[in-house]
Amino acid sequence: MNNNWHYLHGEPTLGGRLKAAPEHFVVREDLGFAPGGEGEHIFLHIRKRGQNTQWIARDLARLAGVAQRDVTWAGLKDRYAVTEQWFGVHLPGKEMPDFSPLESDDVQILAIARHNKKLKTGALKGNWFELTLTGLEGEGDLDARLAAIRERGVPNYFGDQRFGHDGGNIEQARAMFGGKRIKDRNKRSMYLSAARSYLFNLAVSHRLAAGQGEQLLNGDCVMLAGSQSFFTLNDDNPLDDLMRARFADGDIRLSAPLWGRGRLPSEAEAAMLEQAALAGQQELQQGLEANGLKQERRALLLRPEQLNWQRHGDSLTLSFWLPAGSYATSLVREVIKEKESHENTGE
Repeated sequence: MNNNWHYLHGEPTLGGRLKAAPEHFVVREDLGFAPGGEGEHIFLHIRKRGQNTQWIARDLARLAGVAQRDVTWAGLKDRYAVTEQWFGVHLPGKEMPDFSPLESDDVQILAIARHNKKLKTGALKGNWFELTLTGLEGEGDLDARLAAIRERGVPNYFGDQRFGHDGGNIEQARAMFGGKRIKDRNKRSMYLSAARSYLFNLAVSHRLAAGQGEQLLNGDCVMLAGSQSFFTLNDDNPLDDLMRARFADGDIRLSAPLWGRGRLPSEAEAAMLEQAALAGQQELQQGLEANGLKQERRALLLRPEQLNWQRHGDSLTLSFWLPAGSYATSLVREVIKEKESHENTGE
């Protein structure tokens, strides 16, 4: 699998390590709302170290005496990390179970509250990150690079963990599209997501390599900031000075395709660029269409909020906030060339 994605700020000249220890990758979920205090769903805010999200969900189901499908979470989180995330347990008409046996040196329950709605996948605003990069070596103006990242952002790539070891999930997707039967529903979903994410990354990388990653083109699909809504720059929404001013102010953002059924919504120059990026990928495109996915869009660039950093000798601590669905590793890859990393299973 080709994953030599193009850089926005040029290939980093500094080497370093991410996740030399779980404490070097700290994630705190930002739900964007607080549980209401009443209802048939129990929300648990849990801090875990070196623990898989599904493991915690399995133990919660056992303690609550419910099926695993009745335990939900907003997003998968890394195992090799320290993470704080919310879980939901559906318990209509039942008393609060004793969840205390869940706690250990590596798992703490921070809060428990009832809520009147199910905690659904993706139902969070974003995540706070505190990352420590260690073993830094090499030359380069790190402060200038981080200042540019804070100002201009980074490519909004899906992280390599989405594609599996050595791109194995993409190969499984190709096999599935070729007729291989995959009984496990979760695996089917994972392979579909991998294929779609791979095409997105190709489109972003191609546009950056063409030098068009930070300017509007005729036919671009632009997204409203803080929203999944988009519109196309065409005769109805011309690329004029007003549109350029909105782009400069951050009111609208460039996007790239999340492939699926239907007509590609970009037009003119932008459509030609996207079609060129995905040339030769008909197998994945047709497979996604056959599985019912629809054309959608995702922001081309990712701008971290409240990005701050501190250098201590050969280590660097980064703190920032990212919207849900974004990958912290996409920011890290613009800062250092990783010498070594541990498998990352969340996003």
